[in-house]
Amino acid sequence: MAAERLVVIGGDAAGMSAASQARRLKGPEELEIVAFERSDFTSYSACGIPYWVGGDVPKHDDLIARTPEEHRERGIGLRMRTEVTELDAAGRRVRSRDLVSGAEEWTSYDKLVLATGARPVRPALPGIESPGVHGVHTIDDGRALLESLAAARGRRAVVVGGGYIGIEMAEALLGRGFEVTLLTRGAEPMNSLDPDLGHRLAEAMERSGIRVVTGAEVTEVLTGDSGRVRAVTTRSGAGAGPGEYPADVVVLGLGVTPGTDLARAAGLPLGESGGLLTDASMRVRGHADIWAGGDCVEVLDLVSGRHRFIALGTHANKHGQIIGSNVAGDYATFPGVVGTAVTKVCETEVARTGLTERQADEEGLRYVTATIESTTTAGYYPGAAPMTVKMLAERRTGRLLGVQIVGGTGSAKRIDIAAVALTARMTVDQMTALDLGYAPPFSSVWDPVLVAARKAVSKVRAAG
Repeated sequence: MAAERLVVIGGDAAGMSAASQARRLKGPEELEIVAFERSDFTSYSACGIPYWVGGDVPKHDDLIARTPEEHRERGIGLRMRTEVTELDAAGRRVRSRDLVSGAEEWTSYDKLVLATGARPVRPALPGIESPGVHGVHTIDDGRALLESLAAARGRRAVVVGGGYIGIEMAEALLGRGFEVTLLTRGAEPMNSLDPDLGHRLAEAMERSGIRVVTGAEVTEVLTGDSGRVRAVTTRSGAGAGPGEYPADVVVLGLGVTPGTDLARAAGLPLGESGGLLTDASMRVRGHADIWAGGDCVEVLDLVSGRHRFIALGTHANKHGQIIGSNVAGDYATFPGVVGTAVTKVCETEVARTGLTERQADEEGLRYVTATIESTTTAGYYPGAAPMTVKMLAERRTGRLLGVQIVGGTGSAKRIDIAAVALTARMTVDQMTALDLGYAPPFSSVWDPVLVAARKAVSKVRAAG
């Protein structure tokens, strides 16, 4: 009996996790695996690129979990620098193009995994393709940026976008000795936080030496006589300053969208965000032999009950494990997420999980909020740093809806307490009884998350 063929499109977290898990469960005599990757790298941490650019990670090889050669040694037929250009779902085949030779061919499949990731937002603005303007989505992007930083004649950097990548790149550029200005269209950086927590983050960034300009919508990238970037202009408005910001290098951190052009052209089902829709086994809806995972799919939000696009490597690796198990004939499911994320900029840590006030309003939920100021360790312990915790709870039931944290070193990972509580659908009253670890170097006797929960209980009771 001939072996079945699994085709995987995408050689990073979800795709190669799926291929590797399928290979662990089925040998080459049962399952042939062919994977396509259009870049030079597989299985690397895109989340680590800002820290490589900033110098915390010495070299890009440190970001690579498994090389193409290592995948091939494990029995995965990996084709690098090869882009899949067409999916024929009815004919169960894909067309690929070798990016070096230009040669094209069709490859048939019995089972297919779509792990096409996300693509960075790059608006069609005048001058945005000029030398000195960079995204930071891939290792090649990071390498090009480092070369550009070395070639820059001045030391002025502009970061466009105040999300995770934007603030991480602002820190990286600051660490490289650049004068950094961050431009964000929103009222505060990090629109995944409520504005009051975003304001605290902006203040912390300013204290660290990063100029934060809010309400700034970029309209054009200006270039000098050499054609290289010299400034960024913004539309006038509240907080937008003079409207022109000198720049020797520009970094774009405007977020990503699902990379689903291939799936869309093939008529596969997409959600509101453009991400692929799958069932709990990560099988594409209506297609028995096609699975999808990673940044190209929408996932179930366990708090709101809706499907959302949340691009994180943690989800992608879990998706891959689940897909690989199911492809190989086992059974596994992905229950959903609560939207947990952490980052840092200089000495300030940021964390969030669950719903923000804006999201809760969109869902029509009635809720209370509780915000407390505390410290990362016992207040008397050397090195105690301030931290702010904000908590949302459903007004009638007291069910935890979301938590946001901004503070010093030791703040962010406390969000995991809230992530577990959200997954378990705990109330804030139940949270106050959690048996958390305590010692003065780690926390006050009442951890700040529990202090916020106690305050939220009082707010719920006062609301009737």
